[in-house]
Amino acid sequence: MVRWRQRARAELDLDLRLLRYFVTVAEELHFGRAAARLYISQPALSQQIRKLEEQLGGRLLERNSRHVTVTPRGHRVLSDAREMIALATRIGERPDDSGVVRIAHIFELPTTRIVADAFAASCPDIRLAEYSMDSFRQLDALLGRRLDIAILRVTSAMVARYPTGWRFHRLRLEPMLLVGRPNDLPATTASLFERPVGVFADTPESGLYNAHGDYLSAFEHHTAMSLRWLGNPGTFGHCLAVVRRTPEVGYVLEFESYAERYSELGIPIYRPAEVQPYYPWCIAWRDEPHSEAVASFLRIAEDTARERNWHTPPQQTGLPWAPAGDPTDSFQAAAAEPWPQR
Repeated sequence: MVRWRQRARAELDLDLRLLRYFVTVAEELHFGRAAARLYISQPALSQQIRKLEEQLGGRLLERNSRHVTVTPRGHRVLSDAREMIALATRIGERPDDSGVVRIAHIFELPTTRIVADAFAASCPDIRLAEYSMDSFRQLDALLGRRLDIAILRVTSAMVARYPTGWRFHRLRLEPMLLVGRPNDLPATTASLFERPVGVFADTPESGLYNAHGDYLSAFEHHTAMSLRWLGNPGTFGHCLAVVRRTPEVGYVLEFESYAERYSELGIPIYRPAEVQPYYPWCIAWRDEPHSEAVASFLRIAEDTARERNWHTPPQQTGLPWAPAGDPTDSFQAAAAEPWPQR
């Protein structure tokens, strides 16, 4: 039916890994970002794409130093590749998945862990399988049926790229605070503009840019600040080491849950005086009938958010801010998108 499929069968079984690589590059239209999502090097990714093109006997991507585009042949392959990946994933699902809920954490940020702890206490007979992934990889894994629940930051680009097949709901608005240096004096607030402000994130040009970086870019644009992009050390311990050994005067803009850990170690933290940024965490699930275990996790997540008042910004000093145009835009009631029926 499709000529490239016939050629693949005639030569050798097509490697699904190569198809996943191609789909990721076709979605990102950028080899660096695609390599970051796949956790391989950019040269290795380019080599694997060339290998796939050789197997299929034609160009799938056109690339130069500045642009990547999908060829007409590539668009035909892309649709079938997605179907083949989805089919292989369904075939590989274990029969006992109804008694397991697969979730992921973003580094040591505790939002997912808090919900997971509540779920484990309420449903001790259901096993949690837990992984570590950033927001982009969580969505890929959710739609690829490798996760059952994603707790992540949803961006407009995600919704544009995947307009169907999943749903999401605002789970938490987490304040972002300023972390000082170990010898700074304690205070309640600090100005965003009195010192340089650093962020633990990767720049758009790095090839490792993610949903957190996208959020910080929007904040930088909103405030007309020039943030210091410090790279992404990952765990709290690595971030703490950077703060402790950096001699220059300055602040680091951090999640409240991380900032509280700095404070426990004697490093002062402050609420921003002019603008109070909030990080919008969402919970996402596939738009399909789900198991009782997944339904229970969604119910417990909803209850946890309400009990902890995660939907309502706490009292702040500066004007509240979250990125304009986000799918979970503004500080309106989180009931705008209904939770799934229990």
